[in-house]
Amino acid sequence: MELDKSTPVLPYHRIVVKLGTNLLTAGTGKLDLQIMAVLVSQIAALQGKGKEVTVVSSGAIAAGRKKLGLRGERKDIPFKQVLASIGQSSLMSAYEQLFDWHGITVAQALLTRADLSNRLGYLNARNTLLSLMELKVICIVNENDVVATEELRGARFGDNDNLSAQVANLVDADLLVILTDIGGLYTGDPHKNPTASLIPRVDKIDAKLFRIAGGPVKGGGTGGMVTKLEAAKLATASGVGVIIAGGRIPDVLIRIASGESIGTFFAPGSTRIESRKRWMLSGLACCGKVVIDDGAAAALRKQNKSLLPSGISTVQGEFSRGDIVEIFNGENRCIGFGISSYSSGDIQAIKGAHSQKISALLGHEYGSEVIHRNNLVIL
Repeated sequence: MELDKSTPVLPYHRIVVKLGTNLLTAGTGKLDLQIMAVLVSQIAALQGKGKEVTVVSSGAIAAGRKKLGLRGERKDIPFKQVLASIGQSSLMSAYEQLFDWHGITVAQALLTRADLSNRLGYLNARNTLLSLMELKVICIVNENDVVATEELRGARFGDNDNLSAQVANLVDADLLVILTDIGGLYTGDPHKNPTASLIPRVDKIDAKLFRIAGGPVKGGGTGGMVTKLEAAKLATASGVGVIIAGGRIPDVLIRIASGESIGTFFAPGSTRIESRKRWMLSGLACCGKVVIDDGAAAALRKQNKSLLPSGISTVQGEFSRGDIVEIFNGENRCIGFGISSYSSGDIQAIKGAHSQKISALLGHEYGSEVIHRNNLVIL
């Protein structure tokens, strides 16, 4: 489709679009080129309006299964990796042909958790994606299933929903749009409960929402509404707005990008944060975790304080000074990330103690804070 000159300027400039397997296959187990063509046309129209779009696409395993003429009897991890290897070329070939109709060049980026877990890899990926957008090249991003077994096992950070949040974080996106075969987040399962209603806006992602989103995954995808909420939580914490919407709604991307209320909108939970803190917030490089008491949690959240040893109750994992750790409250909920000034062994020795006792307990000291507020990101 094309936008005429009367189309208003779109409020979002940089958009990451995630396309799920169930949407791209229309539930058939194979890529639906008609649906893909419609979505590509909308992305092309956005780029024609001067917008920068990056696509995070699933569908490689489904494409590989179709190419081999299989119905899905085998579900073991190594075989899924084989299917991903076979299907990725078919997926990219489809995108290349469809975007070529609009005169748009495409690129491919296959990422793993390890690629972004160190600062240099994170910056290299960021620079590449930003350069592609500057050249008006649409990059198709996918998890590198051939080597990344996290996604295939359905682990928390391995699915493409969370990958799309990472990419949105990586490129400083204004908006992450997760298109699925469901219209958004509902008060219940719309497949089972006809009275379930759409939740149009979410300002805070809490435990109640995760309970609403619970349930098995339908179709060929590895995600589900829970992983979409996890993705929304990560993206909004770094200042990116998120919309979950039905991918078959007519002109859904154009209408969303122009500000129309479609699906469920998750409001950004903070202003934009600098790149180093975005990397910390991604959680990719975490080496361990500390559990803190309620007083310390309140000091971090409400008073912008540093984390002192007196507020730490438990240390988990082995990490060194300078490593990134997750910070959990007494309810075992992650509330942030930070760069630790002390090793896990040191913290084990000083946890619960006053800062003035650090030197006596350890025989050395790197400051009164376990995590300084400048090295801290709170969710």
